[in-house]
This record gives sequence, structure tokens and C-alpha cells, in this order.
Amino acid sequence: MILHIAKLTAFVLIAYTISACTGAGARIDPRTMTFPALSFNIPKSERFLLDNGMIVYLMTDHELPVVNVTAYLNATSLYEPEDKVGLAGLTGAVMRSGGTQQTPAEKLDAELEFMASSIESSIGSDMGTVSLTTLKKNLPRTLELFGQVVMRPAFREDRVLLAKKRTIEGLRRQDDDPKAIAGRELIRALYEGHPLARVPTIESVTRITRDDMLAFHKRYYLPNNVMLAVSGDIGRDELLKILGKAFTGWQRGGIVFPAIDPPRTELKPAVLFAHKGVNQSVIRIGTLGIEKSNPDLYAVRVMDYILGAGLASRLAKEIRSSEGLAYQAASYFDVGRRFVGTFWAETETKSGSTARVILLMRRIITGMTTAAVSDQELSLAKDAIISSFIFGFARPDAVVNQQVRLELFGYPPGYLDDYRDNIARVTKEDVLRAAQTYLKPDALTLMVVGDEKKFDRPLSVFGPVKEIRLETK
Repeated sequence: MILHIAKLTAFVLIAYTISACTGAGARIDPRTMTFPALSFNIPKSERFLLDNGMIVYLMTDHELPVVNVTAYLNATSLYEPEDKVGLAGLTGAVMRSGGTQQTPAEKLDAELEFMASSIESSIGSDMGTVSLTTLKKNLPRTLELFGQVVMRPAFREDRVLLAKKRTIEGLRRQDDDPKAIAGRELIRALYEGHPLARVPTIESVTRITRDDMLAFHKRYYLPNNVMLAVSGDIGRDELLKILGKAFTGWQRGGIVFPAIDPPRTELKPAVLFAHKGVNQSVIRIGTLGIEKSNPDLYAVRVMDYILGAGLASRLAKEIRSSEGLAYQAASYFDVGRRFVGTFWAETETKSGSTARVILLMRRIITGMTTAAVSDQELSLAKDAIISSFIFGFARPDAVVNQQVRLELFGYPPGYLDDYRDNIARVTKEDVLRAAQTYLKPDALTLMVVGDEKKFDRPLSVFGPVKEIRLETK
């Protein structure tokens, strides 16, 4: 049985407190109480390789009669043609919605519903996935249907057309949400000229055909490009037996992945603006960040926690609590799995305080680069990161999926085992150096969505403004 970590920890602490308080009859100051260190070992899953090249991770857990399976593939939107942006996402969607060569879409839907099972598929910028959840008694049939979706999707023409229509309708409505606009345009600016900056258009989606989807699937959906994460009420021998049946005849093949150049890393400051007739401004400030193998990753994690994680962060305390200018203010480094990731700080405020908030955000970000953080800030950040680490292992499916992704993206051996110790070793000097290296206050991109007529000051005070016109073409 996988650990119920949160409940166990709370029970131990409560029991210890009750015992301490009732034993001597004296009042005890909770600030002076000490507790033995909690020992936690990361749960391990079993890894094995099938004859066709498929890698399988298994974590058995008999607590509930449920099984979860997720197939991960190196198949991403980075590999789609530049004139057919959206192909990967549509391929991932229609793999499931379009039925299979053996099971029509309507029958697939009805049978899964009858069994209370689910199968979902998708392709994003990092990977492709196909997943199932089912009761143990229905696993053989659900896994058989799962194998059909992975190996032999039908891409039925009417379902292809339906998926394209839905995507186009979504594109027509994509500018309804100011937050979505700000996030999309900031990413496009930071990754300008790189596939990560591409977004689907009505024209690119219209050009996509069923044959394009078939070709994309044929190119990347091979067993030696698949890693399976399996968890739940099943053992190795039984799993091997039903996997062999579900994937009968699926042969490994040669795969050539397109060469993708890394994004440009030298960025200049920029001010971007998109007009939206709303009473609240959406503000995003960002730059490129780090990738997973960067040795400063741990210092960056601690630095970012102090700057923008939670209500105790500098951004939240000053903008939300002290000034009352926003409901939330936060920042985060999205560590890149394949390429360098991004850093951005974000908030929303009333139009009349737009410039004031931007100035405050810039001052707080710059402040991280000019002086060391306090001992209290450092201790709080490290304790919070280390203490929350165990909650990533509370469910068997979370454990096994995490371990598959670590191998899929090439994380170094021992990454998770050493994570807490690496965080604990971070010093104030490390945090200051990380801030000075990666926050880049002189090269930040500012993205604002709102009504410029209501701003307290024009955005031009922050530099030349590039207006982004929200026109769906």
C-alpha cells in the first residue's frame, strides 16, 4: 500500500503534541517544542523492457481494484510542419475520438462507458500520451481497446472534420480571455523564431488532412518509442500476459526525429501591449530561464520561492498585502524539459494602477539581484520546498508517472534521491548569484492586456511599445 503521507504525518504530530501536553501537566510553549526528524524514502517502481522495445514501469498497489496506464511517447508539436501548426494536437485528439480500425468510434465510446473505463490521448509540446483508467475486472478488454487506439487509430474522416471545426471555433474565441492572450503573446515573444513560439491559425488548421494525421502517427507511434507507466491492482506476471495480448504483432521500427535548434538566449527588453476593453489589466513580465540540467536549478528554486511562491513571497506581500493592488501576484520558473524554460511574474490589477504595479514588480525583481535574502526568508523557502517534496509521492500513479517522465526527459540518475539535500545546501550567496544570473532585470519582456485609456501612466514610460492587434485571420 502506498503511503498516505499527509494523514500519517498529521497523526504523528498530533499524537506527539497530545502526549507532551498531558504528560507533565505544565503549559508548554509550542515554539520550543522539538520533534524527531521524519524519515522518508522515495517509493520505487519496477522497470522492465519488452521484446518489442517498449519500456514498462510498474507500481503494484492492491488498496483499490483500479488500474491506471499511461503511454508516453517522444511525439510532440515541435515535429509538425511549420505550415500545418496544430497537426500534433489534432492527431492526439482524433486518435481517441476517431475510433480504431477494429472498433468504430461510437462502439468504443459505448463500451468504455459501460465498463466505467476511460481512454484519453493527446500530444503537446513536450510529449504525446495515451492513458487509461479502469476497474481491475475490466482491465483485459480496456487494455485491448487501449492497444487499438495506440497502434491502429482509424482517424475517421467525419471525426477529423469535427475536430478541425472545434479547433477553428476555439481559435475564433481565443482572444476572449485576457489572461490567455497575455500568456500566449509572452511565450511567442520569448521564443520568437523557434517552434515553441508557434500557435495554430485558422489557415494552418484548415490545411491539415487525415493523411497528415496518419503519417504523423505512423512516424512516431512505434513500441520502441513508448514508455508505459502502470499502477494499481496488478502484478508483473499478469501484466506481462495481458500486455502481450494487447500489443500482439506491434513491431519496433526506425525513428528519425527532426533536428530542433535551441531557442536564442540573448533577449532585449520589450514592451508589448494588446488592447482589450476591460476594467482590469493583465500584467506579465518574463524572460528565458533554465533547462533541467542547469547546476543552478536548486538555487533558482529557492530564489523563486522567495520572490513569488505563495502569500509569503515578496511579490505577494508587497503588491497584495501591503499595497492592496491585486488579489494575487506570483512568479515561477518553468524549468525546460527539452530546451531552456521561461521565467515570468504575473498579476492583474485595476486599470488605474497598471503602471504603479509594473513599477513595483520591476523594483521587487531587481531587488532580488542587489542584496542577499534574509536568513528567515532562506530558511522558510528551503523548509517549505523540502517539506512539500513528499506529497509528490502520495499516490502510486503519481509515483510511477513521475519516474517515467524522468527517464523520458533524460534527468540524471539520483535526481529525486538527491533533491532535498541539494535544496538544503543552498546558501544566501547561491540565491543572490542565481538572481543576478537569471532574472535579467535589464532584459525583461513586459506584456500588458487592457484598456490603455484608463492606465495611470502610458506604457511608453517603460520603453517603445509594440502593439499586438487581436485579429483572428
